[in-house]
Amino acid sequence: MTTRTVLVVRGGWDGHDPKRTTDLFVPFLRDADFDVIVEESLEIYADEETMDRVDLVVQSWTMGDILVEEMHGLRVAVENGTGLAGWHGGLLDAFRNATDFQHIVGGQFVAHPDDFIDHEIVVRPEHADHPVVEGLESPIRLHTEQYWVQHDPACDVLMTTTHQPRPGAPWREPVTVPVTWTRHWGNGRVFACTVGHSVAELEHPAIRRIITRGLLWAARPAP
Repeated sequence: MTTRTVLVVRGGWDGHDPKRTTDLFVPFLRDADFDVIVEESLEIYADEETMDRVDLVVQSWTMGDILVEEMHGLRVAVENGTGLAGWHGGLLDAFRNATDFQHIVGGQFVAHPDDFIDHEIVVRPEHADHPVVEGLESPIRLHTEQYWVQHDPACDVLMTTTHQPRPGAPWREPVTVPVTWTRHWGNGRVFACTVGHSVAELEHPAIRRIITRGLLWAARPAP
């Protein structure tokens, strides 16, 4: 069997622990017969030769800025078939000023009202047979940040969470937002999970299962 290649790109704000969070999934990827390359610089995105052979990019880079040539390299790779995947801190809170990046991912973190709270995430019934969420118990109950994200209609939203109105909140009705989605972008696939503030959230059995499945889903299919 031909070994596929995963590029793990990590860095940015240390508060999301990019090294330890990505290290959670590197053994899984190697066990799944991927050759794993780990980079702690965005410069790799501008390396056309490397990006041409990458089958999946797992990004864990919070905030920061991405250069034009780096963004171009990532966009071209995804459009040509490289998968892109990640979770809250590394994908949905990255490069806040880079609208080209948000265009690929399909969503952007904007807030987590009340910080750490008890809340639920639920599988959308119409997508219950999707390979990322198939067989999951729903709802999944969490005590962590509940994220408010903007997203676009090209996302296939697999899971959601609902922000309930409460005293002092500026919204007056329940607001349901995506938690997990997939999308096709050119010839590539994108997987996003909004949960993932810390190692603890990513070690939750259901969240870990969702993300490992999402990584496999997003990777370029084996030849």
